[in-house]
Amino acid sequence: MPDIYIDKTSIIDPGAVIGGGCRIWHFCHIMSEAVIGEQCSLGQNVMVGPGVSLGRNVKVQNNVSIFSGVTVQDNVFLGPGCVFTNVRNPRSEICRHGSFEKTLVKEGATIGANATIRCGVTIGRYGFVGAGSVVTSDVPDYCMVAGVPARPVGWMSRHGCRLEFDCNGLAQCPESGARYKNINGLVSEEQDDF
Repeated sequence: MPDIYIDKTSIIDPGAVIGGGCRIWHFCHIMSEAVIGEQCSLGQNVMVGPGVSLGRNVKVQNNVSIFSGVTVQDNVFLGPGCVFTNVRNPRSEICRHGSFEKTLVKEGATIGANATIRCGVTIGRYGFVGAGSVVTSDVPDYCMVAGVPARPVGWMSRHGCRLEFDCNGLAQCPESGARYKNINGLVSEEQDDF
């Protein structure tokens, strides 16, 4: 596989698909039917379960577990030690492989270190999950959540800067200058001038 780096300590099961330009570091396990998009980076000790899909340019930091049922879109950052679940009521003596719930992490989202994402939720586009949070419900686009359980605490721009909305529901990213509109808790990036 040209232009792909896979450390010799990592295991790639037959049937896994690895996109061009990927970097897979020490002690990773990519299981069968997992699909890793182009230009992804998987840090040390990452597990990607069967059927998991990672989009393009996903950054997965050390010690992350991504279980079956999870779909991660392009340009997502998964912080060190974050974990996804796929069954709400696991029991050792009961097999629930047929009841995995789907979890979706949309484009550009960030999940902080040691966060836990309960199965069946959607993390919106450019959503931001604070370190150590436990996400039990959907996260809207551009929303920043934190805590146990995670609750909305603000809004983030595409560049990862806090957005401060004025009385008209308008904000500007201090880093990029991009403009945003908040209408009844639905945030979108403006394409034209206000």
